[in-house]
Amino acid sequence: MKPEGERPAVGVACDGFSELELLKLRAAERIDEAAERLGALSQAIWSEPELAYEEHRAHSVLAGFFEQEPPAASWVVQQHYQLPTAFRAEWETPSATRCALHLGFLCEYDALPGIGHACGHNLIAEVGAAAALGLRGALESFPGPPPSVKISVLGTPAEEDGGGKIDLIEAGAFKNLDVVFMAHPSQENAAYLPDVAEHDVTVKYYGKASHAAAYPWEGVNALDAAVLAYNNLSVLRQQMKPTWRVHGIIKNGGVKPNIIPSYSELIYYFRAPSLKELQVLTKKAEDCFRSAALATGCTVEIKGGAHDYYNVLPNKSLWKAYMENGEKLGIEFISEDTMLNDTSGSTDFGNVSFVVPGIHPYFYIGSNALNHTEEYTKAAGSQEAQFYTLRTAKALAMTALDVIFKPELLERIREDFKLKLQEEQFLNTVE
Repeated sequence: MKPEGERPAVGVACDGFSELELLKLRAAERIDEAAERLGALSQAIWSEPELAYEEHRAHSVLAGFFEQEPPAASWVVQQHYQLPTAFRAEWETPSATRCALHLGFLCEYDALPGIGHACGHNLIAEVGAAAALGLRGALESFPGPPPSVKISVLGTPAEEDGGGKIDLIEAGAFKNLDVVFMAHPSQENAAYLPDVAEHDVTVKYYGKASHAAAYPWEGVNALDAAVLAYNNLSVLRQQMKPTWRVHGIIKNGGVKPNIIPSYSELIYYFRAPSLKELQVLTKKAEDCFRSAALATGCTVEIKGGAHDYYNVLPNKSLWKAYMENGEKLGIEFISEDTMLNDTSGSTDFGNVSFVVPGIHPYFYIGSNALNHTEEYTKAAGSQEAQFYTLRTAKALAMTALDVIFKPELLERIREDFKLKLQEEQFLNTVE
């Protein structure tokens, strides 16, 4: 970790408001001033959904947004940063040094096949952009020499499939960041949800074709192997922990009923609360796949995905600060007990949380529709979602100001991060 530089103190300004509170008000005002442009940004992404690693228009719109942000050329934008559809936009205070506190805001913008932005990634992009603008606006209004701060906005493609953030981690994009911020649309307001570790696998069975009526005994049925594997996993469920998830499809099961299938293919996702448990679950599932091959005489090929998604590490100090700011804006959060015991999916932000302290809260958008449905696609593009999206961006920007001006908070955030890594026995990867 980088050593802390000296940061200007904030005290009482006027009318009983502290300078920090006034900075937070300025951050919110700056977001409101840009509301129309931010809404147009979100709509441009929502109206033309693009799949993972193919988000060319969304990338262009977002990068252009920062390139055109007044005053001219105030953000340094790196187009096609490490990936064709990733970008990096940077701004720093005039007093920024090599030891500047470096805060990151993450934007997602890929869509789902067939149903578009049914996970609201257009709103994630808007939140990241808005929070960064708000923080910058506050720092520009600081009375006297501003603190040494650098802001990076990272456009991170392919969250739904592939793991663009993991590609960027491997390319060193998160190496010099101190804290990262993003927020995800949902049906509720939660400072944290236990997003779980995930491993995907493609299983291919190879058999031998034969006429299914005339001489079936000459064939080796690859579809039988796929069906046995599916059933093996169904039987395994009785011994699975309640927090484990296994779900998959038979993608290829043959070409014609009177031909013994010589090839079949399955795709499965495995999820568990931690990387340790994920390894146990994966081993059990792979035994199910191999036993099906043995029973049918097929050969089997098991290939894991390019990236595993890690579970998201909670940072209690950071999400408590976020909740305090959110509540001042009128956000009603679910209880901590509900939050910690709620169910959720998986995200490549989990991998980020093992590299740098960060927060990935969830926010209500004015609809009870469920993510990954056509109803949520409609909600994510609605005008009503704008109020909730910009309110969340304000809470993130306000929390970033706390991180800048409260050294004790930053220290607690770093300690929480180290403690969680130790619990995961993962500390050696960041030292």
